[in-house]
Amino acid sequence: MEVNLLYGSSGLIADFPEDRTSVVRARETPPIADEMGAVLQALREPIASAPLRDLSGPTDHVAIVFSDITRAVPYRTILPPLLQELSRVPVPQIVFINALGSHRPNTQDELVEILGAEVVERYRIEQHDSHSEEDLVPLGRTASGNEIWVNRTYMQSSVRILTGLIEPHLFAGFSGGPKAVLPGIAGIRSIAANHGAHMIGHPGSGFGRTQGNPIWEEMMEVALMTEPTFLVNVTQTEGRGLSGVFAGRLAEAHAAGVDFARRHSVVPVDRAFEVVVTTAGGYPFDISMYQSVKGVAAAGAIVKDGGAIVLASECREGVPSFGEFGDILRASQDPDRLLGMVSSSGFFMQDQWDAQILAQIVRRADLHIYSDGLSEDQVRQTFGRPCEDISGTVRYLLEEHGPRARVAVLPAGPLSVPFLNGSRSP
Repeated sequence: MEVNLLYGSSGLIADFPEDRTSVVRARETPPIADEMGAVLQALREPIASAPLRDLSGPTDHVAIVFSDITRAVPYRTILPPLLQELSRVPVPQIVFINALGSHRPNTQDELVEILGAEVVERYRIEQHDSHSEEDLVPLGRTASGNEIWVNRTYMQSSVRILTGLIEPHLFAGFSGGPKAVLPGIAGIRSIAANHGAHMIGHPGSGFGRTQGNPIWEEMMEVALMTEPTFLVNVTQTEGRGLSGVFAGRLAEAHAAGVDFARRHSVVPVDRAFEVVVTTAGGYPFDISMYQSVKGVAAAGAIVKDGGAIVLASECREGVPSFGEFGDILRASQDPDRLLGMVSSSGFFMQDQWDAQILAQIVRRADLHIYSDGLSEDQVRQTFGRPCEDISGTVRYLLEEHGPRARVAVLPAGPLSVPFLNGSRSP
């Protein structure tokens, strides 16, 4: 049977034995026919909030926090209605803040790709720098004692709008909502504390989990400390059509979006598999190996101990070069050493969180990587084995694991979250 895997911008077709293959997909969600109309309606009939147009005026200074190039947020659909509802605010008093977290700054072309040329030309855009202390303000400490610093421009604005995409997230449960603040516009020390080894290793963290997840709960605590004015979050179909719009007060609007996303993206399966084929969800989600750990983590939920994961991820930016993800992998050389390193007292390297999750999974399952953007050395650096032919590799692995072995295919990778029946549901 042929399955179209989300890979880069064009996709990738692989062939699997029909009698031994289970394809795991999110439940189908019909796309919204009038997308801009749905956004406008959500802004005018929000959840637990007054309409957006009633929350701003000519004297306000508005900060709109938006996601970077690694998130497929349909801003060209969201922004026209959003800016229409902010029409009483003079353009010079509106700033767009790129919620980079610990990611690299986006190029001018990428900003145009995200926001559209007209927005980039007309409005001021600030790319958040989590390392720049002069651009941050302190908010105090969270209940767990972590010190919080947040973007100064955002906090100095009288109207604070958070935007984003709600989808399953490998350790925060779901994206969107409070992630726009932490890690989006937070200081690097605050990000490091929230993404620390004990938080990543906590049994409550993981795909699809919010309540009881210390990472998400601190994210929400911090976001509420900033007193955001309004939230605009969306969900998407596998084909990237708009499936839902959730706008209003942060906690309530995000909860509604998470409930919707969970119903459609969390998929129970009856057994663990000897082989699991996964993706990172295609471009821009598979822009680098760092981002592609999400796909490995989704597969890790249903692969047998001693089994194999086959990742198909373009990784056009490589490992990548920005950040310290690759440095951690090179310094550790094997998963056990990496886990010991990140768990040691006082240790911190940027991006250690995804490296930790990767190491936890490859300790119990072999990783094979098909990628046009990674060299063989880079694949091995990420504890993987180079794969030149997905179909051929799967046939070999099934033969190696015996006649009763089966393969699960996650064509959209982490955009659908599998879990074993009888285990704790996300």
